[in-house]
Amino acid sequence: MFKILIAEDDNEVRLLFQRFLTKNGFAVACANNGKEALDIMSKDFFDLLVSDIMMPVMDGYELVRSLRESGDNTPVLMITAKNAYEDMRLGFLSGTDDYMVKPVNVNEMLLRINALLRRAQMIREKSQTIGSTTLELETFTVIAGGEQIILPQKEFMLLYKMFSYPGKIFTRQQLMDDVWGYNTDSDMHTLDVHIGNLRNKFRNNPDFEIVTMRGVGFKVLKK
Repeated sequence: MFKILIAEDDNEVRLLFQRFLTKNGFAVACANNGKEALDIMSKDFFDLLVSDIMMPVMDGYELVRSLRESGDNTPVLMITAKNAYEDMRLGFLSGTDDYMVKPVNVNEMLLRINALLRRAQMIREKSQTIGSTTLELETFTVIAGGEQIILPQKEFMLLYKMFSYPGKIFTRQQLMDDVWGYNTDSDMHTLDVHIGNLRNKFRNNPDFEIVTMRGVGFKVLKK
């Protein structure tokens, strides 16, 4: 069961998020401000942090900045009543991973949380292997047939995502969300270009192939 910490000083909002996430299978803990959240996270592991920005004692910016400076890479979904570009920019500069503006659609929040957790799981696993082909996450390197190929980051993450679940169909939107993020300006044509590049590079690979599921998405199949 994934564990989520909610840092939110509004009791009503905090309770709404807590009930919704608990109902959807998460173990949830709560903090009233950033300092309390830091104290809780120093004593326990959490898979993800949901944090408001405007909080007493320590705000969301300082909370996330403190985590990143200490080497803590826990995924962070920042939620705030502010809608200005500058506030969003400051949130991402502090080290947050995604951003939502109140009033929050809790169903959209769930989608974003699941996407962040999937990305975090990919990063923790470090490498994936099918047959004699291995993908090394830390260097974006594919090792196959005694050769090493270093891929551009987006190409590597796209292949790594599908490689992690051979046979599983990923919709085009899933791949865009997980690799490019919800707030990307890129479109589906970008995904098609990257898939085409990967196919060209691994056309003769004996271990796997990238298969198009017409009208749905893509998957990696073992040969």
